[in-house]
Amino acid sequence: MSESPATRVAPPAGAGAGERLDRQTIVLGLVIVSGTLMAILDTTIVNVALETLGRDFDTGLSTIQWVITGYMLAMGTVIPLTGWAVDRFGGRRVWMTSIVLFVLGSALSGAAWNIESLIVFRVVQGLGGGMLMPTGMAILTMAAGPRRMGRIMSIVGVPMLLGPVLGPVLGGWLVQDVDWRWIFFVNLPVGALAFALAWWKVPHDHGEHTAPRIDLRGLLLLPPGFVLLIYGLSTASSNGGFGRPSTIAWLVGGVVLIALFALHSLRRRGRALIDVRLFADRTFATAAVAVFFVGIALMGSMLLIPLYYQTARGEGAFAAGLLLAPQGLGAATAMPLAGVVTDKLGAGRIVPVGIVVLVLGTIPFATVGADTSYWLLGGALYVRGLGLGCTMMPTMSAALTTLSRAVVSRASSTLNIIVQLGGSVGTALLAVVLSRQISDRLPQAAGGDGAGGGVGQIPERVREQLAPKLADAFAHTFWIALVLTAVLILPALLLPRHGAHERDTVPDAPPMG
Repeated sequence: MSESPATRVAPPAGAGAGERLDRQTIVLGLVIVSGTLMAILDTTIVNVALETLGRDFDTGLSTIQWVITGYMLAMGTVIPLTGWAVDRFGGRRVWMTSIVLFVLGSALSGAAWNIESLIVFRVVQGLGGGMLMPTGMAILTMAAGPRRMGRIMSIVGVPMLLGPVLGPVLGGWLVQDVDWRWIFFVNLPVGALAFALAWWKVPHDHGEHTAPRIDLRGLLLLPPGFVLLIYGLSTASSNGGFGRPSTIAWLVGGVVLIALFALHSLRRRGRALIDVRLFADRTFATAAVAVFFVGIALMGSMLLIPLYYQTARGEGAFAAGLLLAPQGLGAATAMPLAGVVTDKLGAGRIVPVGIVVLVLGTIPFATVGADTSYWLLGGALYVRGLGLGCTMMPTMSAALTTLSRAVVSRASSTLNIIVQLGGSVGTALLAVVLSRQISDRLPQAAGGDGAGGGVGQIPERVREQLAPKLADAFAHTFWIALVLTAVLILPALLLPRHGAHERDTVPDAPPMG
C-alpha cells in the first residue's frame, strides 16, 4: 500500500524536539475536538428527549428508539469508508465535508414534521458524524508522532468521555426549558465554528489521486454486515430477546457478511476497505479486543445510569444529567496523567490499573437500592471516570504505535468501528437484561417494550411503591455490566509495557506476521 496522504497532513511535529506537544499540534487538537464533540454529544443528547418525542409525535418507544438506533447504524455504516476517503481525497476535505453533512442533518432533524422524517434525518446526521472521529484521529496521529501518541490521544479522548456526560445535561436542559428541537439546532453554531476553524488551521492535503479505487465488493459486504448485526442487537430488546427467530436471522446474516468480508480482505490485502492483516499484529489485535469491551462498559452503562435515576428515583431529565457529571470530572482528572504514563511506560502498565478502578466504581451500582445515597453514587461515578480515563485512550494509542504510517488512517477507522460495535452490543445486551428483570418483577409496568417498557410514564405515587423492585432490577443488570467490564483485564495484561520514547517514527511497514 502506498503511503496514505493522511500521513502528509502535518509532519511529526517536534520529532526530536522533546516529548511535549508543541503549540501548533495543541491548536490542531483543539480544532479537531471542536468537531468531534458535536457528534459524540449527539450519541447521548437525544436519550433524555425520548419521552417528549413520543408524546409530541404520538408514538411508542419501540418506534422512537429508532431516532437513536438509526443514528448509530449510520455511523457504523460510514466508518469503514473513512480510511479510503482520507486516502483518496485527503483528511482536510473529508473532515470539512463531514462537518457540513452533520450540520445539514442537524438542521433537518430540528425541522422534522413527523417521526419518520426525524429518523431519516438522523441517519443523514449519523453519516456525517461517523466520519468525524476517525478522520480527526488520523489527522492528529500523523501530526503528533508516536513519541507523543498518548498525549495527543488524551486530547482526542476528552470529548469521547465527556460527551456521554454533557449530552444528557445539555439535552435535559433544552428539553425542559427550551424546546426539544434545539437539541439539534444547537449543533448549527458549533458546526459553523468547527468548519471555520478547520478552514483556517487544518493543513491542506490533496489526497492520493492514483490510490486504488474504492473496494466495492467490500463495501457491499462490510457495512451491510454491521447494519444487520446492530439491527439484530436492537431488536433483541423486544419480547423474546435473542431467542426470537427474526433476531437470530438478523444476527446470523450480519455475521455471515462480516465473515465473507474477512475472506475477501485476505485476498485483496491492502486494497480492501479494511485490511484484516492488521490483526496479525498482536498489539493491535489485543488492543482491539480491549477497545470492544471498553465500548460495552461505556455505552452500556450510559444506558443504565440515567435510566436508574429517572425511573427508580423519579428524577427529571436535567437532574439525571447533572448526577452523571462526576464521571466526566473523574475522566478529566485521569486522562492527562494516563497520557504521560502511556508515553513513558506503556499502556500495559496503566490500563490494568484503570480496569480495577473502573470495576470498583461500578460495584456500588451493582448493589443499588431505592434510597442509595446520591453522595455514594456520585463518588462511585467519579471513580468510574478515573478508570475510564486510564483505559480508553491509552488502549487506542497502544494499538496505533506499532503500525506503519501508511495504515494508521485505516487502523484508526477500524478501532472506531470496534468501539461503535462494542457500544451497540453493550446497549442491546443490557437493555435485554433490564427489560427481563423489570418484566419479571413488574409485569404490569414493563409493558412489553424494550429497555424498560413504559416505566418512565409511571405516576409518581405508584413509582414510590414500585421503587424497591425497580432498583433490584437495575442492580441485577449492573452486575452483568460489572462482569462485562471485568473481562477487560484479560487483554489489558497483554498490552505493551514499554514507552514510545525510544523511537519517534513509526515503522515503514506493519508487522503482519
